[in-house]
Amino acid sequence: MNDALRSLLDLLALERIEQDIFRGESRASVVPRVFGGQVAAQALVAAGRTVPADRSPSSQLRRGDPVPHSLHAYFLRPGDPGAPIVYTVDRIRDGRSFTTRRVVAVQHGQPIFHLSASFQAAEDGLEHQEPMPPAPDPLELPTAAEMLPRHAERFLAPGVAERLLESRAAIDLRYVDEPPYATVGEARDPRSQVWFRTQGKLDDDCGIPRPLLDICLVTYVSDMTLLDSVLLAHGRGGWAVGDVVGASLDHAMWFHRPLRADEWLLYDQESPTAQGGRGLGKGRIFTADGQLAVSVIQEGVIRVPRD
Repeated sequence: MNDALRSLLDLLALERIEQDIFRGESRASVVPRVFGGQVAAQALVAAGRTVPADRSPSSQLRRGDPVPHSLHAYFLRPGDPGAPIVYTVDRIRDGRSFTTRRVVAVQHGQPIFHLSASFQAAEDGLEHQEPMPPAPDPLELPTAAEMLPRHAERFLAPGVAERLLESRAAIDLRYVDEPPYATVGEARDPRSQVWFRTQGKLDDDCGIPRPLLDICLVTYVSDMTLLDSVLLAHGRGGWAVGDVVGASLDHAMWFHRPLRADEWLLYDQESPTAQGGRGLGKGRIFTADGQLAVSVIQEGVIRVPRD
């Protein structure tokens, strides 16, 4: 486990300041706002820490592990990376099978993020899934440290490549095909794949129960690349290149099967539409052995800068 991953785990270890109120810190981002994946993951940690210990979406998990089966979230305002974030949890429902939590993240007296999450008690049921799409072995693909410096001249300002590497140092993320910033001006099929895992094995005593920790880390990563497919359809390179400006608007995830964030996961992504200054991204996350573990949908603002 490298220092960046330890720092990320510390970021997710929220301070409880009241029964259902938690405080989280932020760290500097490549853009002057809190990374959306961070606030989503922290909010999910806060929700999970108020759930009775019998909510689990799969009988394959230990009964007693509080793991969500879905979340729905809205990004309301840009977060200030220099200020703490207070997470207030509302206990909406504690039913026999399902538990629902609502979390509001507040900074400077204003809500910046809203999340609803649902947790389910373990039970058996019908099973089917889409097959995993073909993808090369992740170890055959270039790392971010190998990929980003090759294209540093395309970025908006000096040092962006280094800042991107620093912001993603906790995650080993590898593109199957060239990322948007590598093919600026070349419209491509609106589909993208990345393999990812944490930079090092996770300990079972990280302070957050393992199944919940894995899901929160996947939630963190899910906001990194999902709108890439929108950019690919129009030959745009992204904010780092400076040919679009944008931000996440909302985010939804469904957690189907167990996963481990420190083992390779394939994030298969596509964009079915973009219009009105917004783009939609859809993703599926598979385990290396072909299990469909997570489905993701996100809409974001994507605008072409005016001269």
